[in-house]
Amino acid sequence: MVKSIQVAKRDGSKEPLDLEKLHKVIIHACDGVNGVSPSQVELNSHISFADGITSAEIQETMIKAAADLISEETPNYQLVAGRLITYHLRKQVYGQFEPPHLLQTVKKNIANSMYDKELLEWYTEEEINQMDQWLDHDRDDNYTYAAMEQFRGKYLVQDRYTKTIYETPQVALMLIGATLFHRYETDRLKWVKDFYDSVSRFEISLPTPIMAGVRTSVRQFSSCVLIESGDSLDSINATAGAIVKYVSKRAGIGIGAGAIRAIGSSINGGHATHTGAIPFYKHFQSAVRSCSQGGVRGGAATLYYPIWHLEVEDLLVLKNGKGTDDNRIRHLDYGVQFNKVFYERLLEGKEITLFSPSEVPELTECFYTDVDKFRELYEAAERKTSIRKKRVSAIDLFSSFMQERKDTGRIYLMNVDHANDHGAFVKEDAPIKMSNLCCEINLPTKPLENIEDKEGEISLCTLAAINWGVIKTPQDFIRPAELLVRALDELLGYQDYPVFAALNSTMKRRPLGIGIINFAYWMAKNDMTYSEPNLELIDEWTEAWSYGLIKASADLAADIGPCPGSNETKYGHGILPIDTYKKDVDELVPHNPKQDWDGLREQLKDTGIRNSTLMALMPSETSSQISNATNGIEPPRALVSIKQSKDGVLKQVVPSIFKLKNKYELLWDQKSPTGYLDICAVLQKYVDQGISVNTSYNPQFFEDEKIPMSVLLGDMIRFYKYGGKQLYYFNTYDGATDEVEEPAHPYAEGTGQQPIDDEECDSCVL
Repeated sequence: MVKSIQVAKRDGSKEPLDLEKLHKVIIHACDGVNGVSPSQVELNSHISFADGITSAEIQETMIKAAADLISEETPNYQLVAGRLITYHLRKQVYGQFEPPHLLQTVKKNIANSMYDKELLEWYTEEEINQMDQWLDHDRDDNYTYAAMEQFRGKYLVQDRYTKTIYETPQVALMLIGATLFHRYETDRLKWVKDFYDSVSRFEISLPTPIMAGVRTSVRQFSSCVLIESGDSLDSINATAGAIVKYVSKRAGIGIGAGAIRAIGSSINGGHATHTGAIPFYKHFQSAVRSCSQGGVRGGAATLYYPIWHLEVEDLLVLKNGKGTDDNRIRHLDYGVQFNKVFYERLLEGKEITLFSPSEVPELTECFYTDVDKFRELYEAAERKTSIRKKRVSAIDLFSSFMQERKDTGRIYLMNVDHANDHGAFVKEDAPIKMSNLCCEINLPTKPLENIEDKEGEISLCTLAAINWGVIKTPQDFIRPAELLVRALDELLGYQDYPVFAALNSTMKRRPLGIGIINFAYWMAKNDMTYSEPNLELIDEWTEAWSYGLIKASADLAADIGPCPGSNETKYGHGILPIDTYKKDVDELVPHNPKQDWDGLREQLKDTGIRNSTLMALMPSETSSQISNATNGIEPPRALVSIKQSKDGVLKQVVPSIFKLKNKYELLWDQKSPTGYLDICAVLQKYVDQGISVNTSYNPQFFEDEKIPMSVLLGDMIRFYKYGGKQLYYFNTYDGATDEVEEPAHPYAEGTGQQPIDDEECDSCVL
């Protein structure tokens, strides 16, 4: 009987289980929540109670009992489970349900070295008292089960060894705001309050490095790191050294390796021949895997190279399971770079000529900056008999690329001409030669000759996002855009830089990457699907979002000055994304601007820009859970998704499931990615960096359940036509169901849905 169960106390003694106390906790968790039954949670909990159970185990049992009840029919158990976690967490952190005064928490956590001691140097006790009055701990009740699990697993300050947690969500969010705006002299507390309110009400979303690190002594918050390698041994080794430093800081890595010469190339005037790119790619893989992220798993990186590299046929298959170990490098992802010349060859049924970059150095530079010059030099090199080369059918090479992309899911595409022509930078001064781990960042880089190189350039990007699901009108983007731009800009001067080349680049360019979350919910609210999107409405909202971000940075430049590299940006010359986008997009939606772009253009000519980049649409798997939002711009895979992470398995429900259940178009219900790609084309029109664009196919919609190569290549060409910059994951539905049994995935039964892996990198992905 339940009444006979004895609860084990810390001192070794036992006491009878207090059922009335548990009842009150569950009643409180269910208070005001529709469609839930306290008795059902109690019943499910009691089944798992056993003699000798601890208080902590009782709490976790109740949480699991509520989480098990989350379904399409009873989604609100996610709030009950979240509130039960909140109760348990507060008892763990504070020894009571009611949080103590903020000042008490700050002093305690400074004393135990969990918080930055400078908090009490920046702010007076009176100011912290004011922050305490603004704290609304009841907002914790709005967090779902998935959100609270992410908080206690990743975001809250804790001792990772003992698993002791030292704060609760609202305290963390207030102190993040206080840290970010501590240098403000005018209206400082107002900025802190507004930022706190915006984050805690889900208007804006922050990435893992900021959520977990800001307010502590940790000072590395940039999510994405781009490191370009030269062709020399010194540069390659410097690249590997920089990779190690930043993987240890939990950053996601992009590696530009396109300059490394091909096998058989001359070394030292012919005294030796080169071993080729593959051994050095292995060297980079070792660097990436050398340090773990949070002690859990190795780092993650995407390596970029051009389609015309002499070894490309061997490079394309490095990710798959074929061949020998010498010709496999499976722990890197790969980004293959194209420009217009190669699409022309494909459409004309011609051949593509492959070269070693070292033997055609002029091609390597103009590949990124000048398509016409590249075509001229490329054709000239094809005619030269003195240059080593290999010719392959364009259709065969494109098909090989697409086959490997389909088979592995992680061979990515980068259209370097679009990245440069429709980017933030003057390409002649600051060319884009690579992207990041997740294919949304476009920033200039320069190879390092050594780890202390003062002339090299490692690019960092600091991420955040605006939640479209809670924005009421396009005009409402102004304040969250202003808050994010100012907060992230402050962060750039606050954080540390383990490599000078990163400090040099960041201070010169001050790049930001602000994206979108909850797009699928916003679409459902506005009665549209991915297959039949309202492109006019998407265009209007994206324009307002983009305008708000650029205006915020221009206003900040007017207040405190532009970034030193403003003259190397198009913004600094009054050139805007709407001036450089691929005009083919007008076929999809007429260009009908509604914002005051002319006024902003003149302002930029006068003030310059504070941040050389402002927009990037990144994956947002984790932050979407915090905000109870759909992931970035992606369609949901299910109304109730199984989210598999290193912290366990979580259930996440799409927002407003009762009202909008029939409005959501799920990923695998789409017969084609065309609608999604068209949406991305419209979004890209206003984005100065890139978008993590995924392509997804359900074979059930094709004859014999085989996706024709013609379809895949056709979508690739369409993506290029409308200005697409990068393609990220290739997803194929295999019809599998989630059959994982306990204890690995305790909440996975009965969903008929594949578990969704957590992000590769906790920091690169928002």
